[in-house]
Amino acid sequence: MSDSLTAPTAVPAGPRGRSLFEPHRLFLMAIFAGLVFCIVWFMRWDWLPQYGTKLVYGVIETLIMLFATAIVGFLLAVPIGLVQVTGPKPLSWLALTFCTIIRGTPLLLQLWMLYYGLGSLFAQYPEIRQSFLWPYLRQAWPYGFTALMISFAAYEGEVMRGAFKGVPRGELEAAAAYGMSPFKLFWRIWLPRAIHRALPTLNGETVLQLKATPLIATITIVDVYGVISRVRQDTYLTYEPLLLLALIYLCLTGLLIYGFRLLENRIPTRGA
Repeated sequence: MSDSLTAPTAVPAGPRGRSLFEPHRLFLMAIFAGLVFCIVWFMRWDWLPQYGTKLVYGVIETLIMLFATAIVGFLLAVPIGLVQVTGPKPLSWLALTFCTIIRGTPLLLQLWMLYYGLGSLFAQYPEIRQSFLWPYLRQAWPYGFTALMISFAAYEGEVMRGAFKGVPRGELEAAAAYGMSPFKLFWRIWLPRAIHRALPTLNGETVLQLKATPLIATITIVDVYGVISRVRQDTYLTYEPLLLLALIYLCLTGLLIYGFRLLENRIPTRGA
């Protein structure tokens, strides 16, 4: 028997991992380290201890507004996306109109229309001013919450429409043939598969929602952007507060992306 038949086949080497200490990476890290040194050494940061507590509360306010509006908005996005796929037609057209209007107009305009328009309208009625709701309706946060929530619901509603529509019909038909009720089929098959398909886009929409939260500072809600604006007014500094604000949003965005990556990795997927 020839050697060609008995010799073991060579296994091709896999791609080598790129080293962290490649010249161009070392050059970029040196530039970044130099920028950080210049920012820390040559800029004024003596105001940080005075505003540190306010910044912490501002970050907490931002995170509360982000997660509250994203959770409630997603709960609304599920039926908004579902009725566009299943009907009935009147509800489908209503959901489509809602998504078109909200996605087609600026979020800042929606926020101002709610706060300065609807808020001013409520104040004209003595019945509302004398009700138990007035202590809440006179504040800014219900209008900021509503504007951010309906914006997230409209954008994510379109995402869920595509996710529901993209679930293979064979899976749903197999579940129905197995004897599942419509509610059980939706809860155990259709909804989880649609959420799994929508997770990457949901990640991006949540990051965009985080970047939209500074708009609530325009209606006197003191989030982290509102605190930074106060710092700029009090200290007459421009770059230092804005650089800190950028760093805060970069850290929050990184944590959001990391959290969604962990969630995606924990959801089992079918093998090829």
